[in-house]
Amino acid sequence: MAQAEPKLVPDISARSIQIRYSFTGAQLLLFGAILYPGGRVPRHPADVIVVLKGPVEPILMREKAKIAGIWMNADSNRFRSAPSFYAVASSAPVRKLVDERTAAIYELGLQDLQLSPGGGALPDKERRFEAGLLDVRKRNGLYAENPHGVEISEGVLYRARISIPSQVPVGTYTAETFLVDKGKVIAAATKEIEIGKSGFERYVALAARRHGFLYGLAAVMLSLGLGWAAALAFRRRF
Repeated sequence: MAQAEPKLVPDISARSIQIRYSFTGAQLLLFGAILYPGGRVPRHPADVIVVLKGPVEPILMREKAKIAGIWMNADSNRFRSAPSFYAVASSAPVRKLVDERTAAIYELGLQDLQLSPGGGALPDKERRFEAGLLDVRKRNGLYAENPHGVEISEGVLYRARISIPSQVPVGTYTAETFLVDKGKVIAAATKEIEIGKSGFERYVALAARRHGFLYGLAAVMLSLGLGWAAALAFRRRF
């Protein structure tokens, strides 16, 4: 009979995160246990990789260039779908745990993230824009890698902390945990996290979604009113 495989029992510190006007970011704790058959921990315990993904979205990337002394949009490329947020943490560098094929199948790492380019562009251009997208989102804290971000205690308990930036997009996030042994994924588990807006921010977001025309009209009127008030105050002062 085939030997039974270990199982993962994952959990997260918060099932939902609410974004308010004072939201400056959060620390999300992903933790759990590894259940080995018979309760016996092997001499060389398995490793753990944790991936947190945000909802996918289409993206239009523009490349700026200096033309006649002015920075302008010189080129663009469209991606059909890309995760709005992506963070991976592991107990060791991913490339030391799995081979390139396994990393590509499970999208373990930024270099193996499937960005789904729109097509029609030359391969060199697609690679350039993919590198640009990864760079921009890493600098904004929306894409991150931590090759030593998972701690494993006694070969059984694991935990990882992932930073959630203040400008994180709202939606349903997926936390995936992979148990890796001898270069293979031997177990996996998934949890979902809801990130949404609350208070006045939620009211504004719902108004923009449900009443787009009225929301746009109100925004224009507010801008005109603020401009008129600023001009009036400037005129009285001088």
